[in-house]
Amino acid sequence: MALYLIGDVQGCDRALGQWLSLVGFSPSRDTVFLLGDLINRGPDNVGVLRRLQALGSSARCLLGNHDLHFLAIHLGVQALKNGDTVNDVLQAPDRHVLVDWLRHQHMALHVENVLMVHAGVLPQWDVDETLALAGEVETVLRAPSWQDFIAQMYGNFPAAWDNTLTGAARWRVIVNALTRLRFCTAQGEMEFKHFMDVTQAPVGYMPWFDVPERRTKNACIAFGHWSTLSPLHRSDVIELDTGCLWGRCLSGLALNAKGPGFHQRHAIDCAALVQQRV
Repeated sequence: MALYLIGDVQGCDRALGQWLSLVGFSPSRDTVFLLGDLINRGPDNVGVLRRLQALGSSARCLLGNHDLHFLAIHLGVQALKNGDTVNDVLQAPDRHVLVDWLRHQHMALHVENVLMVHAGVLPQWDVDETLALAGEVETVLRAPSWQDFIAQMYGNFPAAWDNTLTGAARWRVIVNALTRLRFCTAQGEMEFKHFMDVTQAPVGYMPWFDVPERRTKNACIAFGHWSTLSPLHRSDVIELDTGCLWGRCLSGLALNAKGPGFHQRHAIDCAALVQQRV
């Protein structure tokens, strides 16, 4: 049995199919974990969702900011933006089935000693708390009243975690950290304007994974979301968004059962083999 991680697909279904084929993925034997931003900006969002839905429990998926943005568009909470390509899902005859499947996916997972998130983890959270807080949002998204949450999800404030937060403000901080975070202060105040490489961090901020006293510093964390990030070559973080959408590649790796430090990034984690220009 093989376990695979894949970065941001963003509607590039052909690249996803090629990647799975090239590693010899078998749904009866293997499991693939996708780190969020399953759809949007790419050419075949319906294809991605139908493929992953058909894989059943062999595909375990995180939600990214683009996936949540689609849910907001579906509900009429947000309008389509320049570059959005989710009309194929909005017009699909099985749209409501796909929406229901999407909102039942995960905000964080912990498998083989690897914590998986789409974007980042605030320095105040350890692995257990990250999973518990992710579970709060998953519960809200899966509830009959999930539309109310989506309507209150958008916004950059509160910008930092506080255990006393409740309701929409609490869930907004959790969502922003797990699906949008790149830079924060040592105290965990988030900043969302900058998205370039770590060398261009805004004054007073640093990449979330470089906060000296973050409580997950002894964990291995896999994430996507940051396609402009230079390779980190670290054992404590696995960056997997390498810009398939922008004509580069779709990256993934196989997890070794020995745990952190033993994961093996495939040579096919891309080169020209699994790229798809849009």
